Amino acid sequence: MEKTFDPAAIESRIRDAWEEAQAFRAGRPERAQAAPYSIVIPPPNVTGSLHMGHALNNTLQDILVRYRRMKGDDVLWQPGTDHAGIATQMVVERQLMERQEHRRTLGREKFVERVWEWKAESGGKIVEQLKRLGASCDWSRERFTLDEGLSRAVVKVFVQLYRDGLLYKDKRLVNWDPALHTAISDLEVQQVEVKGHLWRFKYPIVDDAGEETGDYIVVATTRPETMLGDTAVAVHPEDERYKALVGRRVRLPLVGRLIPIIADEYSDPEKGTGAVKITPAHDFNDFEVGKRHGLRLVNVLDPQAQMTLAANAEFHEGVDPSPELAETVSTLDGLDRFAARKLVVEMMEARELLDGVDDHKHMVPHGDRSGAVLEPRLTDQWYVDAKTLAQPALAAVRDGKMNFVPKNWEKTYF
Repeated sequence: MEKTFDPAAIESRIRDAWEEAQAFRAGRPERAQAAPYSIVIPPPNVTGSLHMGHALNNTLQDILVRYRRMKGDDVLWQPGTDHAGIATQMVVERQLMERQEHRRTLGREKFVERVWEWKAESGGKIVEQLKRLGASCDWSRERFTLDEGLSRAVVKVFVQLYRDGLLYKDKRLVNWDPALHTAISDLEVQQVEVKGHLWRFKYPIVDDAGEETGDYIVVATTRPETMLGDTAVAVHPEDERYKALVGRRVRLPLVGRLIPIIADEYSDPEKGTGAVKITPAHDFNDFEVGKRHGLRLVNVLDPQAQMTLAANAEFHEGVDPSPELAETVSTLDGLDRFAARKLVVEMMEARELLDGVDDHKHMVPHGDRSGAVLEPRLTDQWYVDAKTLAQPALAAVRDGKMNFVPKNWEKTYF
């Protein structure tokens, strides 16, 4: 007898015995008439190793499937791993950066090859960890979420949802990560407080003929670079300072676009000057204001968060060519948003249209993976009618077809 306990040797011996006996195989002939019982393992991401949460969760599942097996049920605990999308991409990109490589220079095909290489390495490690935990899965049925059969199923469901009117395409503002070049969910956004500035700009008021009157309305903004996409100035309908200006127009500095002064409760009389520039294509709140007032959307940033002006039809629509517009385009086109911000302020100051600047703490959204400052970006995206799809699942609990243990978790579910 060994003086010390060697768990690794004992675990591997027991595991080999289980596998040889096909102890966890579903659909065994002797259980052809048995009641079926199945659990699909929440597939771990192929982004590294398992953690304590996996050990806990899989132990709870293992208890259930082993209990059902001992009762004589035909049990399937379906194992698999998940491609994890952006998370896996980030891991592979970090590996490339260590070798001074970049996915864009590598090319899509070669990059995908690297991703599959990583999957083979990491996915195998994860499965080995699960086996060492003693997870009684039917390993003969192991799957990966990008396997051909599963990918076909995804396409089939996508098409079916579209035909049923439960999936639709819409142009909306999304959280855009300019480092990853992708839209990300609200759950992946980190709001970070930063010490910034609040600039006050003077927008010239024009008469009915479009000529400047010599008067100005002062707007406050934390993002001067987006003013090139302004399509309105908003004031609160009850703000006495601006009531007489509602319905008038201003000439957008640096561009020449004539935009209306509108009344909307979004504007806060107590914040800044009480007048805010409205840029529907670059701000979530402004987007809603724009929908209420039928404003145009003028996008002035490309997917890399660089200024896109020269070949931008939206930007030039309704704007007469002028030396000022030409200077703006030649100075700012192609610049990074933060470099453009600095130059816009300088250009406004040179025209004596900078009314002032204050230090200002505010929350700025960052991507939790890339750390990049996010941009609200207008793109075509696919959306699922989750409210309609959720109704049968909610009804199943209300009708007693599905039960929660303990029952008080129903409140969280609803």
